Amino acid sequence: MLAVSLAALGALCVLQHIPMVDALVYRAEGAAVANGTDLYGFTVTQWQLPATYPPFAAILFVPTTWLPLGALKIAFAAGNAALLALLVHLSCRFARLPAAPALVLAATAVGLWLEPVFQTILFGQINLALACLVLWDLTRTDDAIGKGFALGVAAGVKLTPAIFVVYLLLTGRVRAGLTALASLTGTVLLGALVLPHASVDFWTRRLFETGRVGKAWIVDNQSLQGMLARVLHTPEPGPVWLAVAAGVAVAGLWAARRAAVVAGREPWGVLATAATGLLISPISWSHHWVWCVPVLAVLAAEGRWRAAGAVAVAFTARTLWLVPHDGALDLRIPWWQQPFASPYPLLGLALLVYAAAGPARAGRTPAPSLPRPAPARTRSGTTGPAAWLLAPPDGPEPRPPSDGTTGRDEAVRAGRVSAPGE
Repeated sequence: MLAVSLAALGALCVLQHIPMVDALVYRAEGAAVANGTDLYGFTVTQWQLPATYPPFAAILFVPTTWLPLGALKIAFAAGNAALLALLVHLSCRFARLPAAPALVLAATAVGLWLEPVFQTILFGQINLALACLVLWDLTRTDDAIGKGFALGVAAGVKLTPAIFVVYLLLTGRVRAGLTALASLTGTVLLGALVLPHASVDFWTRRLFETGRVGKAWIVDNQSLQGMLARVLHTPEPGPVWLAVAAGVAVAGLWAARRAAVVAGREPWGVLATAATGLLISPISWSHHWVWCVPVLAVLAAEGRWRAAGAVAVAFTARTLWLVPHDGALDLRIPWWQQPFASPYPLLGLALLVYAAAGPARAGRTPAPSLPRPAPARTRSGTTGPAAWLLAPPDGPEPRPPSDGTTGRDEAVRAGRVSAPGE
């Protein structure tokens, strides 16, 4: 099944001449570091895409210059497929499902066609790698050596994972939170040591130029800002977006803490944090929503099959590409098509409501860490994959607690599946 799915994906990439433009941007960033040229002064590809990541990320991209372009694209495609399998495995552990090889391979075969995953592979993005780093770190026990370090590294590559540092601190994992902060600081200092000029340029100027990443109002942007821009029919939702984003940030982190500490539902605390970060970010391209993979795993573990099916359909249907979005049509979408143009932020908001709605457990205690899962066991004594299939309807048996703006749009309007996100 996985071989067929990979073959179909590979054939599609070859037939459509997929350029993997984000991989080309990473390669250009690595070349700028290796050659000592201006990291934030170049644009690449026919869509004139610039570098948008911190200097530390550019240092990590240097090895991409060692491969011919064709080999690099193959490496990114194969690497992202392998990372999806790892994310599925981590999601099973996260949800306390049995991570049997057959289950992981089957889920990987299907998961390749989830729109965020599919887009990540097509653009040669690093979303799956960052999600794996964060999820691996957060699923370790609180007394694990260096917990928080990998999270800090992920935030050093791309700043949005830093919201999980706030989550750790809010849920009482102070040592892990401080470790993540120290790790993040280390990436900034390393970048400043190797690339002092680029570091000053990024942290004092480029960080605030969100227009370098792309236009916020196109359907590719599945954040609150993108949704509000399309609903209000304005490219600059301005104060409205700032007010809504601030409110969602507070409410989302409150929901995450409540799920983890008050209700004892640690997985939903982590997922609420991920959703909050994606919602309040100025730009969250559709392929940033690879956190749909652990969401599906947690819903399956809870026996909520109808909800899992609905979420899977929503992340596979690609409704955002079905609404009119040529030229400036994104800003003229009629009211009845708005839900189809912004499916992911609507799902993210629903996730926050669900995470906050869980009942408080008796006797509040600090949020439990996520232990390594034991094989599920049904009342009949069955273990392994069969236990998952034979579990009662309400879930398994109880377990222990636990940018070049214009160029980007031209690419989209020219028939690409999505705009590359940095």
